[in-house]
Amino acid sequence: RSQEATINASVATAFSAPAAMTTAVYYTNWSDVISDIDPFAFAFMGAACAIGLSVLGAAWGIFITGASLLGAAVRAPRIRSKNLISVIFCEAVAIYGVIVSIILHTKIEKPDLTVDQDLLKIVQMNAGYSIFWAGVCCGIGNLACGVCVGICGSGCALADAQKAELFVKILVIEIFASALGIFAIIVAIIMSTNAKFVL
Repeated sequence: RSQEATINASVATAFSAPAAMTTAVYYTNWSDVISDIDPFAFAFMGAACAIGLSVLGAAWGIFITGASLLGAAVRAPRIRSKNLISVIFCEAVAIYGVIVSIILHTKIEKPDLTVDQDLLKIVQMNAGYSIFWAGVCCGIGNLACGVCVGICGSGCALADAQKAELFVKILVIEIFASALGIFAIIVAIIMSTNAKFVL
C-alpha cells in the first residue's frame, strides 16, 4: 500500500514540476532566429535544394517535351529518334544538380572542438550560408533551365513534325536554353569556393 502511494506521489510530482517551471521565450527579431539555426542545417538544406530543384526542373522539362513529342510522333513517326535529344538536354539539368550537390557535400566537415568556439561559430555560419545560397542558386537556376529546355523541346518536336527543315534551327535555340543551367552551376561553385567548417 505504501509503495503504491509512493509511486502515485512521484508520478504527480513528475507531471506538476514542468508546469511550474515553464517559462516562455520569445525572439525579438529575425536575425536572432536565423543565428540560432545550426550552420550544418543550412549547409545540408543547400545541398538538398541543389539536387531537389534541379531534378524537379528536369522532370518538368521531360514532361513538357515528352508529351509533345509523343503527340506529334503519331502524325509524323520519323521525329521520334532525333527529338530524343530534347529529353537528353532536360536530363542533363538533373546531372548538373547532382554534380553541385556532391561538391557542396564535400565542403561539409566535422568541426574541431579544441579551437576557439566563438571564432569557429563565425566561420561555420559563413560556410553554412555560403553553401545554402549556392544550393538555392543552382536549384532555382536549373529549375528555370529545365522548364525552358522542355518548352523549347516541345516546340522543336511540333515544328519538326510540320516541317523537317526547322529541326536544326530550333535545336540551336534549345542549346542556348540549356546553357542557362551551366551559368547556375558556375555561380554556385564560385559562391561555395571559400566555404569551410574548420579553422
